Amino acid sequence: MADASCGTLYIVPTPIGNLADISERAIAVLREVQAIAAEDTRHSGQLLQHLGVRNELFALHEHNERQRVEAVMARLRSGDSIALISDAGTPLISDPGYVLVQQCRAAGLKVVALPGPCAITTALSGAGLPTDRFSFEGFLPAKGQQRRKVLQALISEPRTMVFYESPHRIVDSLADLLTVFGAERQLVLARELTKQFETYLSGSIAEVQQLVLADSNQQRGEMVLMLAGAVPSSDDDDPTAAMATLNLLRKELPLKKAAALAAEIHGLRKNTLYQLALDADNA
Repeated sequence: MADASCGTLYIVPTPIGNLADISERAIAVLREVQAIAAEDTRHSGQLLQHLGVRNELFALHEHNERQRVEAVMARLRSGDSIALISDAGTPLISDPGYVLVQQCRAAGLKVVALPGPCAITTALSGAGLPTDRFSFEGFLPAKGQQRRKVLQALISEPRTMVFYESPHRIVDSLADLLTVFGAERQLVLARELTKQFETYLSGSIAEVQQLVLADSNQQRGEMVLMLAGAVPSSDDDDPTAAMATLNLLRKELPLKKAAALAAEIHGLRKNTLYQLALDADNA
């Protein structure tokens, strides 16, 4: 039970684009708290000015969160209430705040999370892919080899997979999706959600890739990638079994030939097996 004399840490979602999406409750909390912890004070300062909120604002981001936790908790214990916001959307969803919330919970301090804008749920609800079960994977690694390794671990994932991606990596990430999952797996790219140029590109991975490559405008803005899950397959389609076969064949054959034969035996793409072997060799 939280001490009634202590303040409350409010987790407050902010718009992901359209400023009208902020709730009345969120605005009321931002006006009532004694201070607001923001990921980027310059960015959030513009939103708060738009809302007419002039409360104290301080920075809490991935580089200083652990150092700031004790000071924030001390203020909560003194009776101040504090709102935590991120640059856009719901805090803690691929944004800072986990350490603070964890420590507040452990210390018995009151934490109240408000519902509100989130790019994941917004994108999924408009994508046309199965949403009864999904897996949020956050941002893919920046480096190609690491990115492919993460994707390869998801080859058999049956749930719809959701990724955040940045505009300067989208072309490379689409190329790696094609390499690992093949051309035909269904993909939806949601871009600039709730903003003027909101766009959904849907189709096979190959089709979405071509749309992005053909129009540089589709390589701009905040992006959410949603990949259809794997269709349940037989044991012969298991990449683990295929890799075991490939490793046996490599004892007598060059890698490319071994990958081609193993792919034919197991009904998989030879490029996928070849890349799996290269990454395993470089691990």
